[in-house]
Amino acid sequence: MLWIKAFVAGFLATLLFHQAVIGAFYTLGAFPAPPFNMTPMPPLGVPQVVSLAFWGGLWGLPLWAVIRTCRGARYWLRALAFGAIAPTAIAMLIVFPLKSLPVSAQTVVGGLIVNGAWGIGAALIMWLIYRRRAR
Repeated sequence: MLWIKAFVAGFLATLLFHQAVIGAFYTLGAFPAPPFNMTPMPPLGVPQVVSLAFWGGLWGLPLWAVIRTCRGARYWLRALAFGAIAPTAIAMLIVFPLKSLPVSAQTVVGGLIVNGAWGIGAALIMWLIYRRRAR
């Protein structure tokens, strides 16, 4: 049950935090596509944002493993660092090349910021879920 909650937290953090930062970047002209992209993605044809949220849910599992024993500032700093670094590294080193997308300093920094926001958001949702459970 704990891991399902971690998945749900990662999924929701993608929709609430990750996409909010993308929306802010898009509004400022720093991101090419708007948030909540509904373009169907192969092979299943699900909207891109749903596919992204699914992957966010999967990333919630190792995030939970990294932060679950931490308290205070250490909890938040680990969530920020994990969120910023791990998904961004995989995206830039594996996903972008597989999709023939360019990797630049701008995409790396943007990824660190957007995914860092996801990490904080997922940690916040996890904290709210598990705080209630502890009572």
